[in-house]
Amino acid sequence: MKIGVAYATAQRSVWLDVEIDEGATVRQAIEKSGVLTQFPDIDLGQQKVGTFGKLVELDSPAEDGSRIEIYRPIVCDPKTVRRKRPEGGAQE
Repeated sequence: MKIGVAYATAQRSVWLDVEIDEGATVRQAIEKSGVLTQFPDIDLGQQKVGTFGKLVELDSPAEDGSRIEIYRPIVCDPKTVRRKRPEGGAQE
């Protein structure tokens, strides 16, 4: 099966295509992709993962053609950021 693994930081993003065996888990696909070597700060014990924007467990079976995404933790409250924006629109 062929899947993709995606991860992004504020400075860099990667998309890695990976061939995995039928029945492989999301965790196995992530490990095989090499993304954990490229981004050693990824902590699968803490960070959430998903496929096509929907949260999944690491032991879920990966599906052919899936895009597995590793999500970074939120470091600020979006409501606080919105309140700090000047009146009249988005911050540039």
